[in-house]
Amino acid sequence: MAKRESGAIEIPVGGRMVRLSNPDRVYFPEIGATKRDLLDYYLSVGDGIVRALRDRPCMLHRYPTGIGGEKVHQKRLPAGAPEWMETVRVFFPRHNRSADELCVTELAQVAWAVQMSTVEFHPWNSRRADTEAPDEWRIDLDPGPLATFDGVRRVAHVAQEVLDELGATGWPKTSGGSGMHIYVRIRPDHGFDDVRRAAYAFAREVERRAPRDATTAWWRRDRDPSAVFVDYNQNARDHTIAAAYSVRGTPRATVSTPVGWDEVDDIEPDDFTIATVPARYARFGDLHAGIDDAVFDIAPLLEWAERDGASPPDPEDTD
Repeated sequence: MAKRESGAIEIPVGGRMVRLSNPDRVYFPEIGATKRDLLDYYLSVGDGIVRALRDRPCMLHRYPTGIGGEKVHQKRLPAGAPEWMETVRVFFPRHNRSADELCVTELAQVAWAVQMSTVEFHPWNSRRADTEAPDEWRIDLDPGPLATFDGVRRVAHVAQEVLDELGATGWPKTSGGSGMHIYVRIRPDHGFDDVRRAAYAFAREVERRAPRDATTAWWRRDRDPSAVFVDYNQNARDHTIAAAYSVRGTPRATVSTPVGWDEVDDIEPDDFTIATVPARYARFGDLHAGIDDAVFDIAPLLEWAERDGASPPDPEDTD
């Protein structure tokens, strides 16, 4: 049972006590959800969020006064962390600096991050054993301003078709916004540049099969606004997207939620919130639970990249 003391409460999480200050502070005014509601949500999907974050450098998106206030993108572990919080040091060549980023290994660490006003968790696609060797390939389906979610669904099914032909298992989830993500566990045998080249070759194949719905144009000015961008550059070093089960800083507290392929045609992006996902999780468990057992070798995609002779645009070159 939570213990209340001087405007704060202490909550047992996996054998540790986590202090939660200002538990009644409203973080999501549209739905009246509080900081305590946010923590209760993360505790309800504990195994899933830890699996999504385990051993990965993790950027925190913090909202100290709720989502209507300042948003802080925090790479370094916030000051004042207890000794049981774990980190991994990562280097940022463009800025010639390093940071000790949160590296989740247990649920209490997620709870402490919520105490520090974290709403969103954005992990790397590599783990601390070798942060330069990604073990996760991320397919980000990002709809243009005039695209519909039906278009996202169609592109997702084409992506599934190509993955099936490759013998790769794709694990879909909503983005928590208007798009979808598909994760593929890969052997950590390559660096970020090779994984990005492989992702680009895959995206180009999806675009070839669905030219009216999908685009690989990197610059927004070159994209059809009704198309879905297959964002290969989310596999670049230090590029992160919201983890499975991460809440998003949206008015309705939407959640980036794993879904089954058989659900894709029926879901809507706003179906999944901190109010609805706990019951879904209690019923179905973590739909990404088997992801570590389905490992793909990206060698065929690197062969496609050589065949195409095309290199992905620099992710730092934006318009």
